[in-house]
Amino acid sequence: MKIYALMIFATPPGGKAVPLSTAWKLDDFGWLERGAVKDVMAFMAKTVAERTPPTQRQSVQENSYVAHVHARPASDGLTGVLISDSEYPVRVSFSLLNKLLDEFLLKVPKVEYSQKVNAIVAGSVEGPPKGEGVVPAGKFPPMADYVVRYQDPRQADAIMKVQQELDETKIVLHKTIESVLARGEHLDSLVERSETLQASSKMFYKSAKKQNSCCIVM
Repeated sequence: MKIYALMIFATPPGGKAVPLSTAWKLDDFGWLERGAVKDVMAFMAKTVAERTPPTQRQSVQENSYVAHVHARPASDGLTGVLISDSEYPVRVSFSLLNKLLDEFLLKVPKVEYSQKVNAIVAGSVEGPPKGEGVVPAGKFPPMADYVVRYQDPRQADAIMKVQQELDETKIVLHKTIESVLARGEHLDSLVERSETLQASSKMFYKSAKKQNSCCIVM
């Protein structure tokens, strides 16, 4: 069971998702492929964050990765994404995301990032470097701590006890990322048109998808 990434996005209504804070744990991948893996996961997270309505939670699987997405109310304008393997417990994933978003709202005032987020969405300034967020890591250190500590889901026992209400909220499970796209949208086309994915990352995505499709048992 592995967590590969934790990400918090600013999700303004009708606008693009902008990464605010990120943490990665990709040491299971060879150093030659980590860049492409990180690129593809960041693209996947941004795509599902933009397509998850406020207050909704959903899990989206693509190839061997699962993106668990928790969108806060529109007034908060935040969406959390946890990317894991398919074995990591869904309940623990959403308990951690809920805790993470609560802490972020308490510790990082919106005034510290809203102006830059608006400028990025408007296209007047560039977004943060790939895989990073607008908010400096030192402003919200729990991200780096949680992506390591919760590799063992048993660490989540305490937060699960105080967040049992999450079990009463429906989690939408999607088998592939295609199922969260709007009618007429196709993932392959999004990948081709993406300005954030490098050419090598696009090739990595296509190769992983082809390899995965060849191994489906009917």
